Amino acid sequence: MPATLAHPGVYIEEIPSTARAITGVATSTTAFVGRAMHGPVDEPQTLGSYADFERVFGGLWKESRLGFAVRDFFNNGGGKAIVVRLYNTNTAPGAPPATAAIDANGLQLRAASPGSWGNSLRARIESVAASIATEAAAQLGVATTDLFNLRVRDTRTGVEEEFRNVTVVESARRIDRLLEAQSRLVRAPTPLVAPTAHAAPAPGTSVWVGNTANDAVGTPASDGLPLVANSFTGPGLAAAKKGLYALERVDLFNLLCIPPYLAASGIADQDVDPALVADAAKYCEDRRAFLIVDPPSTWIDVATAKAGITAFNTRSRNAAVYFPRLRQPNPLRDGLIDTFSPCGAVAGVMARTDASRGVWKAPAGLEAALNGLSGLSVPLTDSENGELNPLGLNCLRNFPAAGNIVWGARTLRGDDRLASEWKYIPIRRLALFIEETLFRGTQWVVFEPNDEPLWAQIRLNVGAFMHSLFIDGAFQGATPREAYFVKCSHETTTQTDIDNGIVNVEVGFAPLKPAEFVVIKIQQIALQAQV
Repeated sequence: MPATLAHPGVYIEEIPSTARAITGVATSTTAFVGRAMHGPVDEPQTLGSYADFERVFGGLWKESRLGFAVRDFFNNGGGKAIVVRLYNTNTAPGAPPATAAIDANGLQLRAASPGSWGNSLRARIESVAASIATEAAAQLGVATTDLFNLRVRDTRTGVEEEFRNVTVVESARRIDRLLEAQSRLVRAPTPLVAPTAHAAPAPGTSVWVGNTANDAVGTPASDGLPLVANSFTGPGLAAAKKGLYALERVDLFNLLCIPPYLAASGIADQDVDPALVADAAKYCEDRRAFLIVDPPSTWIDVATAKAGITAFNTRSRNAAVYFPRLRQPNPLRDGLIDTFSPCGAVAGVMARTDASRGVWKAPAGLEAALNGLSGLSVPLTDSENGELNPLGLNCLRNFPAAGNIVWGARTLRGDDRLASEWKYIPIRRLALFIEETLFRGTQWVVFEPNDEPLWAQIRLNVGAFMHSLFIDGAFQGATPREAYFVKCSHETTTQTDIDNGIVNVEVGFAPLKPAEFVVIKIQQIALQAQV
């Protein structure tokens, strides 16, 4: 009712609606964790293309398979990736430091991130023109002698940055804060020391030729040691939100890929520690995400794959393994065919399938083509596929006309002997999608009066979301009553629950299970005589 009814007439009052739209969350945001050439360490970076990965992390690198996995993700339909770079510090006595350092005529600079990439940096200090210095100094409240220009160049890539009218004294253009906010190449640690300008280069000579016109790295850095399991989940990393747990800084991710990082047979980056697979699967269960597991390099045929499926020490419903590995040209080896893990490509196929058909569609079949391959490391026949599929091991196959495709959709709970309700990937991922969406979409319920009006609102809003999925074809059943239910009433929430501040909501759905086996029955019939 209006607050004041002062005069006879008609009053208009707006009444808040009880309808609260529940919007589905993303289903294919993929997190990648591993080693990169450069870029922020233990800081998740959201990328929308492989070009973003090249810009932030340096692209393909012979010391890591991370870049190849990210490339395959985007090549196969991926749209949004979250990348966490890890760095294993080289702590051996006398080893180079993690970060390169430059003494730029008195101004101490260091590379913006660890790695030997910083060894190619050069820096140059230049004086500010007198006509500009007077006005700039007045605006900043500093002396003209406090101002200088800084130029930094990465001689490996040709990327150059320039910062004009900067200073080491307190002002809006103090160099350390400016570099922190704007530079991808260097930082200026405190305390700051005012530099002197470099000499002008010889006539006709570039300022980047020779050390008289600029300063090169004085303390070179290393790329650190290869990663180990403790680099991802070691002691203290969870509390510090580092390693794998740097993803705690991310609001949402749906798929997780950990490209191979362990050495095997003298070749770097071939495997993932089985203990890490188990830890990553557990973390995915906690975050309502799904882990894509790569086959070990020792799986060279069907027999070794069958024997090795138990080596992961997990049968998580939030994980799936794919076999065999991919064969692709390696640009870092003059295009020679090399072997790569399939996690990135499979994640891309999942993202592409989610976008075109929905998360309830199995990311497998003739539509689930793997792009950019020259072949598979182990060609599989139908009978060999038949040995692996019942064990919960998803196969990658090559079919005439269709090419290389994903030909399996089972979780690690998909072994027939386990008889699990979470046997199939699309059912598990659909459940995770519904859980995450309802978790986020019902936050408004907290602290509301716990009685029938609230329960009716919950039934209305959750029911509307579930019905939208039914309309989209996510559930089995011809009618909504057959496809799903939403319960929230005295039947689910007793007086004891109310007294304890609890409201119980029950949501059920009839999932669509993929047609794994298509049986066509053919028989002869006798010609019937016409009477």
